Amino acid sequence: MKVALKSHGSQSTHNERYGIYTVPMTQNWLINNLGTAFQSVAASLSRPQKRLILLSLDTAVFLVAIYGAFGLRFSDLLPIQQTWPYLWLILLLIVIKPLVFLVTGMYRPVLRYAGLEFLLTSTKAVLFSSGAFVLLAYFFEFLQLPRSVLLNDAILTLLLVVGVRLSLRWLVNTLIGLPRQNQTPERIVIYGAGSAGSQLAQSLSHHPSYQPVAFVDDDPSLANQNIQGLPVYSPSTLPRLQLQKPFDTILLAMPSLDRIRKRQILEGLQFLSLPVKTVPCIGEILSGQVSISEIRNIDIADLLGREEVIPDPELLRMNITGKTVLVTGAGGSIGSELCRQIAQQQPKRLVLYELGEFALYSIDMELAEAYPTLKCVACLGSVNDEPRLAGVLTQYQVDTIYHAAAYKHVPLVEANPAPGIINNVVGTWTTVRCAIDCGVANFVLISTDKAVRPTNIMGASKRVAELIVQALAERSGISTRFTIVRFGNVLDSSGSVVPRFRKQIAEGQTITVTHPEMTRYFMSIPEAARLVIQAGAMGKRGEIFLLDMGEPVRIYDLALQMIQLSGLVPGKDIDIKITGLRPGEKLHEELLVDSAKARPTQHPKIFCAQEAKIHWEFLQPLLEALVQKTRTDDLVAIRAELQRLVPEYQPSSVGFRSPRLTSRSPLEEPKGIGAAKLNGSGKNEATVLSSLPVEGRGAGNDSVTLP
Repeated sequence: MKVALKSHGSQSTHNERYGIYTVPMTQNWLINNLGTAFQSVAASLSRPQKRLILLSLDTAVFLVAIYGAFGLRFSDLLPIQQTWPYLWLILLLIVIKPLVFLVTGMYRPVLRYAGLEFLLTSTKAVLFSSGAFVLLAYFFEFLQLPRSVLLNDAILTLLLVVGVRLSLRWLVNTLIGLPRQNQTPERIVIYGAGSAGSQLAQSLSHHPSYQPVAFVDDDPSLANQNIQGLPVYSPSTLPRLQLQKPFDTILLAMPSLDRIRKRQILEGLQFLSLPVKTVPCIGEILSGQVSISEIRNIDIADLLGREEVIPDPELLRMNITGKTVLVTGAGGSIGSELCRQIAQQQPKRLVLYELGEFALYSIDMELAEAYPTLKCVACLGSVNDEPRLAGVLTQYQVDTIYHAAAYKHVPLVEANPAPGIINNVVGTWTTVRCAIDCGVANFVLISTDKAVRPTNIMGASKRVAELIVQALAERSGISTRFTIVRFGNVLDSSGSVVPRFRKQIAEGQTITVTHPEMTRYFMSIPEAARLVIQAGAMGKRGEIFLLDMGEPVRIYDLALQMIQLSGLVPGKDIDIKITGLRPGEKLHEELLVDSAKARPTQHPKIFCAQEAKIHWEFLQPLLEALVQKTRTDDLVAIRAELQRLVPEYQPSSVGFRSPRLTSRSPLEEPKGIGAAKLNGSGKNEATVLSSLPVEGRGAGNDSVTLP
């Protein structure tokens, strides 16, 4: 309300201005202090004290009810004379009722959050208390009250008890919301009018920061109905609804919905350019991890529409349960998730092997808090430090190794090829040698889709790592079971586009996409880790297992969806800039060289590939030549050696931006140096250190020597 102060002259405008704002500011100050004081008093009271207050109120209600019952019986507003002969019976009834209310649990619910379910509890409490008195009167005639008085008393008690509780709940919620009454609540449309949506609406009705305005549901039978006092609309009416009842956010309240359907719904909501949030999945709700009312942003995995197959418990346990497991690169994105999944399978001991101190500390502390009974050992070390790694394997008698340590960032490895090859190739070579020498039973190499027809040094180095495992797995006298698992990008991993897009959107920056047609395969980190463990249990002699990554995702479309589902408009609120391919990048990644040769396995999401191999006696000299060139940091020579090992490696034509490499000469095909010709049959034609073809078959009994 505006209040104009009466004044004279030029001071009038000044006074009016202050008069308009002084009263509301004073009111706000009083309201805020009243609400804060109430919250302070409520917080200072213990639960027994609050129950005692409610019990006292109920006692007063019982007196009013019995007094009113006598008034109705004798049609008198002041039935004092009629009640006097029954005074001691009334006192007995007042004692019985609170006792019955206590026994029936009337004082257990938290009043602020009590729903209409307390009606049933109230009815039971009133019936039992009145019934107890009737039962006493049946056995003892001197305890009898007029029957109409007992009936009236029961009805009045029920009405007053329910009325008092509803009034108190309204008063408490109002007082608590007073400090926030000047804040504009976020207007919510709930997508899904089922049980989850109904519970969510009821929960949000107590929250001053949210105001549900309507339901939206695909079920035509619910259209134009009312649930929790809110109308239900069809999704097709959302544009009109936004004009009639403007809202700020859409909450997807369908926790049991499969991801394919959820993706379809999200795609249908993009045109509104409003934030879309969701409630937890049904598994998290049933497990008690979260509440139905815990609102969260849309998981990027929902945009992929992937349905995860239920893991095979036998495969998960096979190489882990009751065994000592070591994870290299335990602090990385994949390595740390592998550790979490392994910890759930009750290993005898989990050894974390990591070069980065902080990364190792972080995963070690996380596991110690989440799994206090787990025997976990944190070991600082490099996969290139053979004495250190062999010592750890021997000391803890490791049964299974998951080799996740690698440099995976394509442009960085492209700009720093020597360290990339030392870590990815020599590190794998060293780890495999240590596993063989120390009698490790199982070895699983974590590979990448970039190893298929690579266009960058990182992908080529991972393919060489695969060749090492394949070659040594087929040698006789080796008891270690080797497995290779190849998969694509994982969501929210370090270096992934998803956290980068999320950060750019949050800061209002322009989203950078390298190419409008670029596609990538994506999978959640937990699903990838579970599939790696299951695939590792299937391997015997260096098989390459491929994870079904679903359909490739266009990165440009992913950026658009993330912008729109954040409630922003592409090109208006957030721009998308095409920056061009980075060194070593290619438009489309592949998981299979020849999809016709992929064999299904016992798991529907895991396939076994038949890839070309090089026998160890031919592979070893090529590896030694590559390592030698790496020590000189000669980019041209390194690429040439990589092409001899991986003929399908075709270096990207995108130039380097690293200052360290700007002085390099343009790449040329080295003369006089051939490449290994692979046919996948164990019969290879290779040009080793000369241009003369050498045909050979792996004898399988050569000794393994490392440089």
